[in-house]
Amino acid sequence: MSDRLRWGILGTAQINESLIAPLRMSPRNELVAVASRSLEKAQEYARTWKISKAYGNYEELLADTQVDVIYNSLPNHLHTEWTIRAAQAKKHVLCEKPLAISTAGVDSIKNAASENKIVIQEAFMYRHHPQTLKVQELVSSGAIGHLIQFMGTFTFVLKRPEDIRSKPETGGGSLWDIGCYPISYARMISNSRPNEVFGWRINMASGVDETFAGQIHFENGMLAQISCSFCLPNYSSVILRGTEGSIFIPNPFTPKKPSSITLQQGEKEKTLNFSSKHLYLGEVEDMADAIINNTSPRVSLDDSRENVATIVALLESAHLQRPVTV
Repeated sequence: MSDRLRWGILGTAQINESLIAPLRMSPRNELVAVASRSLEKAQEYARTWKISKAYGNYEELLADTQVDVIYNSLPNHLHTEWTIRAAQAKKHVLCEKPLAISTAGVDSIKNAASENKIVIQEAFMYRHHPQTLKVQELVSSGAIGHLIQFMGTFTFVLKRPEDIRSKPETGGGSLWDIGCYPISYARMISNSRPNEVFGWRINMASGVDETFAGQIHFENGMLAQISCSFCLPNYSSVILRGTEGSIFIPNPFTPKKPSSITLQQGEKEKTLNFSSKHLYLGEVEDMADAIINNTSPRVSLDDSRENVATIVALLESAHLQRPVTV
């Protein structure tokens, strides 16, 4: 493996635009190809974003021996299939969240990564941001005492009724799309496994959840309240409450530049500020570290499996209207 990774993008989703800039900022990565279901669309996209190669189907991109890493930004229900196919083509993969929409899907991806000796990581970009790393440090050092309560929410208004996130057959719904963030954050910061969940949902006409609220009880005793919605104004926050203080994070999942958090310890309140070159640069560099330097990815496949298992349990709980063990 060389010290410069060549990337190809599966699909022309809008989220790609967030990754193109950091790929070009990084001295260890470069974007060389894009694939779509039609050659015309791929060529138009390549011209717009100045990408040298365009393919009219996904298979041709995976067959390109000059591509080392695939960014899988396809719809949720295609993540498992095309991540596995990329692994079988000996390509490393950064896959958009959720990595899969079943634990069986994650298990298949994990097997493909092991068999083909490649790196696969779920694209939770906030995990790599200096703000998140500082929050982890504060909690683990006991800055707010024993962590008891987590409250996290992520909402925005989904304005297009035909949006793929509103379709059950493509893995739609607010919990899979944005609820996965507060769940991921709660699991990360608790440093413990979810034990039991209870969920409630309000559905769209299509049957997917438009708004979801859930509670998670962790093995270490931490209680988490999470919520997400496609019909509430754009808002996100995380509040951590411990026996000696609290941390308020106004932009936990998509930190602005600059971003800040508020640390409260007794009567003392302190604002901590953070800066980052680009929100998505951290995950790009983490992939490079894992591939080139053989380090462990910050978001492991076991981590991703547990996130998917928690989401599945919450959806089951909302359906059964009773608590469900994770």
